[in-house]
Amino acid sequence: MPGGRLTQQERQQIALGLADGLAYAEIARRLERPTSTITREVMRNGGPTAYRADLAHRATEHRTHRRRQATPRGTEAPEQAYGRDAEAVREYEEMFTSVMMASGMTTMTARVMVCLTLTDSGSLTASELVQRLQVSPASISKAIAFLESQAFVRREQGERRRERYVVDDDVWYQSMVASARSLAQVVEIARQGVGVLVPGSPAATRLENIARFLDFVAESTARAAEQAREILHTKPATTADDTGTPRSGRE
Repeated sequence: MPGGRLTQQERQQIALGLADGLAYAEIARRLERPTSTITREVMRNGGPTAYRADLAHRATEHRTHRRRQATPRGTEAPEQAYGRDAEAVREYEEMFTSVMMASGMTTMTARVMVCLTLTDSGSLTASELVQRLQVSPASISKAIAFLESQAFVRREQGERRRERYVVDDDVWYQSMVASARSLAQVVEIARQGVGVLVPGSPAATRLENIARFLDFVAESTARAAEQAREILHTKPATTADDTGTPRSGRE
């Protein structure tokens, strides 16, 4: 398979493949590229419904130029724990951020969420986030406020009275519970509207159907989250020593 960055012509072929409804694997086969390359390219450039070859190409050139400006000549990327490939981690972080943005998060909120999630400790201070993401403290504060409101992160007191923002084992459970509660509120207001708009009228019937649908989804979400909660507390099969090198848990 060819290596190197995707060319503009390859991006045009990706766009045509998406328009024809082809799967990522089929597009990758035609371009003789890894499927992961195509998936990453599409997800960090708008997703399958919004991908445009020209915009993707310009965005990639912009990211490359920005990274070159941000990295002084002669410096090297910090060593990654567990023998991770720094470039692969960076590209995965970009793809993960794109997916979170596609789910409705703003760019900065998605970047903060992904940064915390991909940190082994699962927690960072505001200053650490500022340093890692190269943004202003105000941007971090705004993103954290939204993530807290959605139960994606929590605060805890760290050393020297510095707050740490934490993505713990229960974060996705708490988020699903918060989502179910939010849906329940929509169910309640929809059912109130049935009486206001007169039961049996087209608008009232529409609201009743919405309420029934969302009520089912909310209950199913809450029940599934509770049943699957234990999965979030599953421990890894290996542990790490002080040097960051994995070793078998049986040693």
